[in-house]
Amino acid sequence: MQDILRQLEIKRAAARAGGGDKRIEAQHAKGKLTARERLEFLLDRGSFEEYDMFVEHRCQDFGMPEQRIPGDGVVTGWGTINGRLVFVFSQDFTVFGGSLSEAHAEKICKIMDQAMKSGAPVIGLNDSGGARIQEGVTSLGGYAEVFQRNVMASGVVPQISVIMGPCAGGAVYSPAMTDFICMVKDSSYMYVTGPDVVKTVTQEEVTHEELGGASSHSRRSGVADLAFENDVEALARIRDLFDFLPLSNREKPPRRPTDDPVDRVEMSLDTLVPSDPKKPYDIRELAIKVVDDGEFFEIQPDFAGNIVIGFGRIDGTTVGLVANQPMVLAGSLDIDSSRKGARFVRFCDCFNIPILTFVDVPGFLPGTAQEYGALIKHGAKLLYAYAEATVPKVTVITRKAYGGAYDVMASKHLRGDVNFAWPAAEIAVMGSKGAVEIIFRSELDNPERIEALTDEYQQTFANPFVAGQRGYIDDVILPHNTRLRVARALTMLKNKQLENPWKKHGNIPL
Repeated sequence: MQDILRQLEIKRAAARAGGGDKRIEAQHAKGKLTARERLEFLLDRGSFEEYDMFVEHRCQDFGMPEQRIPGDGVVTGWGTINGRLVFVFSQDFTVFGGSLSEAHAEKICKIMDQAMKSGAPVIGLNDSGGARIQEGVTSLGGYAEVFQRNVMASGVVPQISVIMGPCAGGAVYSPAMTDFICMVKDSSYMYVTGPDVVKTVTQEEVTHEELGGASSHSRRSGVADLAFENDVEALARIRDLFDFLPLSNREKPPRRPTDDPVDRVEMSLDTLVPSDPKKPYDIRELAIKVVDDGEFFEIQPDFAGNIVIGFGRIDGTTVGLVANQPMVLAGSLDIDSSRKGARFVRFCDCFNIPILTFVDVPGFLPGTAQEYGALIKHGAKLLYAYAEATVPKVTVITRKAYGGAYDVMASKHLRGDVNFAWPAAEIAVMGSKGAVEIIFRSELDNPERIEALTDEYQQTFANPFVAGQRGYIDDVILPHNTRLRVARALTMLKNKQLENPWKKHGNIPL
């Protein structure tokens, strides 16, 4: 018995050692934590239960039989974050560069299968050189097995990917199908083909960071939702994000007790919107002042700034916030903001998270770049997402709601449950000046007449009361009471029941 126990401890020590001290030191020299250190930061102390510590690869070619390390380059298992169950895998770059083998893939698939059966999220810490070349097509098959589980888990349990090192080629498609992708600046990158291939094919010279670094993907492509300064910050913020999410699609959003009064009055909101309709203001201020304790977790803060998305709590319960941002492009909707908003709305709907929408939108962004880039299709994604969503939807129009963009932004016509407007809100086909110049184009040479007609149009249409007369707005509320009125609406809607017609799935305009 003592011999068996000694062998067990030797095996465990070998697995914990990963690629050995030299490679661990190299990892630390790059400012990166090891796979196991990352799990220690991510999970509650002492909660990690490891699976498959003794799994080894089965490759018999290229001298691989002499290179066997228990665990085979990935640490898998389950633990808790603030006491709530989560399944995890953490790729170990010190073992074969974290490359994915058949056995490595099987370990990841096992915990993903268990997560779906148990109804708990999956967090993947990615740090891998890609498919293990020595195994050829077997490693590619392993990737496909993981991809299939990503698809099956989508909308069933939340999936979070944290890119903490290289992620190239086929390896990028698993994170791409998860709900949130987070990256670490200067030490992680994602791309389908690397700089050398790019140079060979297109003659472009580009660095790893420029091609697929955290800044590129969090600002330009929108692939990454969040970018962090280092491993420790990334893992701490993932814990914060996790706290907002339900464990599965079978659960209600988590509730956190708060001392922030639900009837808290915010008098500063009465002067948030400038009297000059052309002046911008920061919609984040409204989000921060409405949610509990001013805690607003923004998603994709550096991409498509004309729309703001993120999580907050109202009366202790998670809500998803979507808001037009007048500080960027006057809050108009374009291709990127439509994609950004649509994906977030669909995530909230998947996981029973109520959606609170703040509207200040002058319309869709005009221009050939937008039209040639398929704004029609991309804008329809946001429309589709809101129309399909069955979770509670509360909308507050703060200033402008013009044209088709009014319809798209969670209007009553797209099954908005409770739709409010602030007193100065303008709900119309378009701005007063533009409307008059179209309707009365024959009188454009009479400035006084045009000015009088513009005033008349504004008084007739550019206010919330015409929409209120038709029931498109449920109430005109005082800005300082927004938190209370939203909270009451969400309380009323907490047991909402709504089902879409049976279908295999819809065909969203991708």
